[in-house]
Amino acid sequence: MQRRYWVGLIILALGTGLYVFNASWRVDPASGGDTRLIAHRGVHQTFNRDDLDSDTCTAERIDPPRHGLLENTIPSMQAAFASGADIVELDVHPTTDGQFAVLHDWTVDCRTEGSGETRSHSMADLRALDIGYGYTADGGESYPFRGAGIGQMPELKDVLRAMPEQHFLINFKSREAREGDMLGTLMAEHPEWRAAVWGAYGGDEPTYRAAGAIDGLAVWSRRGLVDCLGQYLALGWSGFVPGACHDTKVMIPINIAPWLWGWPNLLQQRMSDAGSEIILLGPYDAGDPGTAGIDDIETLAQVPPNFSGYLWTNRIEIIGPAWTGARPVDIPPAP
Repeated sequence: MQRRYWVGLIILALGTGLYVFNASWRVDPASGGDTRLIAHRGVHQTFNRDDLDSDTCTAERIDPPRHGLLENTIPSMQAAFASGADIVELDVHPTTDGQFAVLHDWTVDCRTEGSGETRSHSMADLRALDIGYGYTADGGESYPFRGAGIGQMPELKDVLRAMPEQHFLINFKSREAREGDMLGTLMAEHPEWRAAVWGAYGGDEPTYRAAGAIDGLAVWSRRGLVDCLGQYLALGWSGFVPGACHDTKVMIPINIAPWLWGWPNLLQQRMSDAGSEIILLGPYDAGDPGTAGIDDIETLAQVPPNFSGYLWTNRIEIIGPAWTGARPVDIPPAP
């Protein structure tokens, strides 16, 4: 009996020590820095994420339109910045004439009247397409954006020329290292745009090739994120921050964050001490291959008020004003 008592007391003492050592309240909340907002694809049409896979044509399952903007267009990005975005994420594909087309999809079949891989077209051919052609919220009964997207697919230079004072996150959609070289060359030829290209991610090969060519570019990899979070879950109780978590951006789903040692204040400090920043995502869903964001007021309420890092959102027109307290901006109405 006495032995069990002492064993229980030791276990209790160890558990208490572990809790205290990893307690968030050990760090003053006032030490947190600014929260910055990343607008995924600009202000865009949201869609039903049920049974989503990597090949799903999301334009064919949009929600009833709330506004008249389309993703990855210059007007959608300008509206995102006006709504409070600090950074806009956009997607790029190399074209046959050596440009970067700004479009999410691997092929043009989903959103446009065209066909084939995006990278198999010239920029001139892509500009001629109607990027609003395939959008429908009622299973094909109507196509409210058909005709409205002709000529709206921009080239990356168009975006940087239109908004050189803003900040962008480039998403490489392939694993071709040459895309990183292309971005490096673009920055070398146009140093006036360097400050606008905040970061890059996606395929590891182009991402890290770009990082080697562009000094100070923020980059991270999917493999690195998995290693960082997995190793920290296993060893973070000791205060150890794995090498995979150093000098990077750590994307953390908001429903996973409370399970990480020291969340929120102590975890933020540990990552900061390791030279890293946190990008807080929406809830992780094993059945959803996409990137969920902080997209509604209920999810936003789960963000610690002293959070220091980035919030990833698909609904910047809602989250921006709600977080900053600014008046919502005027956005073109739905067709």
